[in-house]
Amino acid sequence: MEKKYRIIISGGGTGGHIFPALSIADAIRSKQPDAEILFVGADNRMEMQRVPEAGYNIVGLPIAGFDRKRWWKNIKVLWLILKSQMMAKKIIKEFAPQVAVGVGGYASGPTLKMAASLNIPTLIQEQNSYAGVTNKILSRKAKMICVAYDGMERFFPHEKIKFTGNPVRSSLLEMRNSREAAMAAMKLDPAKRCVLIVGGSLGARSMNESVLANIDMISKNSDIQFIWQTGKIYYEEMCHRVNKMGKPKNLTVTDFVSNMANALSAADLVVSRAGAGSISEFALLGKPVILVPSPNVSEDHQTKNAMALVNIGAAIHVADVKAKSELLPTAIATVKDADKLGSLSENILKLAKPNAAQLIADEVLMLADAYIEKETRRKKENIR
Repeated sequence: MEKKYRIIISGGGTGGHIFPALSIADAIRSKQPDAEILFVGADNRMEMQRVPEAGYNIVGLPIAGFDRKRWWKNIKVLWLILKSQMMAKKIIKEFAPQVAVGVGGYASGPTLKMAASLNIPTLIQEQNSYAGVTNKILSRKAKMICVAYDGMERFFPHEKIKFTGNPVRSSLLEMRNSREAAMAAMKLDPAKRCVLIVGGSLGARSMNESVLANIDMISKNSDIQFIWQTGKIYYEEMCHRVNKMGKPKNLTVTDFVSNMANALSAADLVVSRAGAGSISEFALLGKPVILVPSPNVSEDHQTKNAMALVNIGAAIHVADVKAKSELLPTAIATVKDADKLGSLSENILKLAKPNAAQLIADEVLMLADAYIEKETRRKKENIR
């Protein structure tokens, strides 16, 4: 009898969670084209748009994160967590998955907790070098934990850990271009070095301010091209301010880089937040990178991600609080240093795991096979 795989993938909130989740789904479909995959996300978050655009079904939970500054608002958050757990339980019973996969983000907590309570095997994809509280709790009942950094035995039972690396967006693997082709596509001068500044899909205020504070420095270094992704919520404000100051000819301002494969291929140096998904993409392409960890994440895990690279000479770190004064000078000095670029590229390439999504998909399907076999035996025994 032919197996019919049914798999839930839960999580999201940012591109750093959504792109790996979609890569895992694509890898599962490449191995089992008839597999039914259902995403469970958080209402009003990016995944509710991005996942359907990629061709997958998604249902939303009314989940929200804890407010660490205004504790009184967490009364409502606790209610939303309970409501999300009840909804997740109903979704799991109706869909009847053989595996539930959590990729991080608000929705993965209630979904994986309820799946485990219903004896559905769960797999956690931990992207970061420092595990968050939710994944540490979920790991107690998880069957498998796929990680991207060494030393994760600090957080999880060693017998459950599988080193797979972090999946990257499928388009990046498919659309890698030569620097010359990417430069031509983006209408850039291949004779000049290029710095790509990205603050994530939503943008980063401190990184944007660091660009504005150093407009004169950018203008004076006309032998360097700068691509500045402001993020959509900051775009109009940043355009207004930079135009008022006098936008340098060597600075391209955009709200969102739609073809990141081209932008990364063209860039000689990337300036970025230290999200695990982004780091995995830089490693895959061997991109020299300056990491500016976001201070607004749980357990300060982006700083820990960044330092894991800095300690092996695979990245440069600039603290968020020092970005305004140090970021652009550091970027300009680095992109002009061919030896430094070469060393950073060589060291970050050692971290690349281009087949991460395929490895995780294999683990997911093995868990599904074991569950199907167990359920088949149980039904046969009940018939007797």
